[in-house]
Amino acid sequence: MGKVCTGATMSLDGFIAGPGESGFDLLFQWYGPGLPEEVTGASQSDAEHLRRVKERTGALVVGRHLYDLTNAWGGRHPMDLTTVVLTHRPPEDRPVADENFVFVTGGIEEAIATAQKIAGSREVGLNGGQIARQCLEADLLDEFHVDLVPVLLGGGTPFIGPFEGAPLQLEGPVSTVSGKGVTHLRYLVRR
Repeated sequence: MGKVCTGATMSLDGFIAGPGESGFDLLFQWYGPGLPEEVTGASQSDAEHLRRVKERTGALVVGRHLYDLTNAWGGRHPMDLTTVVLTHRPPEDRPVADENFVFVTGGIEEAIATAQKIAGSREVGLNGGQIARQCLEADLLDEFHVDLVPVLLGGGTPFIGPFEGAPLQLEGPVSTVSGKGVTHLRYLVRR
């Protein structure tokens, strides 16, 4: 089985969204339009970084909040991967599982196990701070990937927020990629 990794584009003051779910235009300015194969606004190093992340990721795990906030990404996650959605209430208008989304209600352990089956030897990516925090508290998280953007949002949604077992010292950065308006960092969770 592959590693379990969480990643987020984050402001310099530690937020993945500003107050009232704002600030995404500033956080994702470096990304540009399109998926990794067709990124046009990102620098060459950013586009290559996105390609490598996509190549090594086999499935995603998200929470219901992000699923709803994005309107299910229009039916398929932008990374074109099967996405496991951890929820207390699966949507009534969708099947419990298809090639786009798999809904699980049994907790973070079930969500990770389901995603690892789908991903095989590739990584499982976690989107959203709540899911990352739950995975961290369950000792299932292997790596943190941070796309650090030089903007201060002044408040909003923190990447992880308070968690059981704090403080936790990470190893690294084990990888640093300088992009255009962003620095891509990778840290290992110490066991």
